[in-house]
Amino acid sequence: MPGGHNSVKSEKSGTRDDELLAHVAARAAGGDATALDELLEMLDRSRTIQRMVGSMLLDQNAIDDVSQEVLISIMGSIGQYRSVGKVSTWIHPIVRRRVADHLRKQRDTSALDEAELPSQRISSMVASRATLRTALAQLPEKYQAPLILRDLEQLPVAEIATRLDLPEGTVKAQISRGRTKLQQLLGELG
Repeated sequence: MPGGHNSVKSEKSGTRDDELLAHVAARAAGGDATALDELLEMLDRSRTIQRMVGSMLLDQNAIDDVSQEVLISIMGSIGQYRSVGKVSTWIHPIVRRRVADHLRKQRDTSALDEAELPSQRISSMVASRATLRTALAQLPEKYQAPLILRDLEQLPVAEIATRLDLPEGTVKAQISRGRTKLQQLLGELG
């Protein structure tokens, strides 16, 4: 079975990568600055952190920003790494904290027109991409485009209204209702 052989090979490669990462992290935790640089480069190259953050956030700019914040946090806390378990297990709580910080900042700095809308932005909803795609597909069409344009493409309401040839008030209402419906769907799917 050719496919089985590749998965075993991939699994062995993953184990070796995990062992190498753990070795480099242990050296970095011991104060080796070269090892710390190597660890950060390995994590960045493997996109491990981006995948972790991407499983919690949807907006690519936010994923990139939070991933950089995670790398900075790793630099500051590498001395706490104790070589127990996988490095990714040690990193995961750091990722969760940086994502939570990002969501808190985003909520605190949301624009005034967003404040009058009751629901969160799509990019703030913590859900897997597959779950979000499923939920978005279940929304009535009139809510899909305004939500995607506002929350994923970050367009201003006025521009969305122009693109969709709708009054701004209608667009705001569709975004608000769409977010509420999306949150309900995510609750049912999650």
